[in-house]
Amino acid sequence: MNFTGMILLVDDEPHIRKFVSLILKQIGSPIIVEASNGEEALAVYRRENPDLVLMDVSMPRMDGIEALKALKAFDPNCAVIMLTSLANRETIDQALEAGALNYIRKDTPKEEIAKALEETISAAFDLG
Repeated sequence: MNFTGMILLVDDEPHIRKFVSLILKQIGSPIIVEASNGEEALAVYRRENPDLVLMDVSMPRMDGIEALKALKAFDPNCAVIMLTSLANRETIDQALEAGALNYIRKDTPKEEIAKALEETISAAFDLG
């Protein structure tokens, strides 16, 4: 994949941010900025204007669904992929209805996460 844009990675757990960063670098996305909660994500988004946001759902201060809605209100064209351990149908539906491009579970094998990210990013940015 040849995605050269900036990615904002939002998760309250540093080890998850590191894990996902490694996957992103493996698939060719070296420009990564981070935030540890939804409020911080909004500030970083406004400052850095990333091309893509990968966001956890369950975070302190502002959860991922609230942050997704706030990002979409600020920039209706922002591209957001939810990456979370929560997989109940209601949460998935809320994320997709709020405008998420995809919903990927963190407990998915690393190769499958990489494949899902590649496919979603390629489709969203017409890299096919």
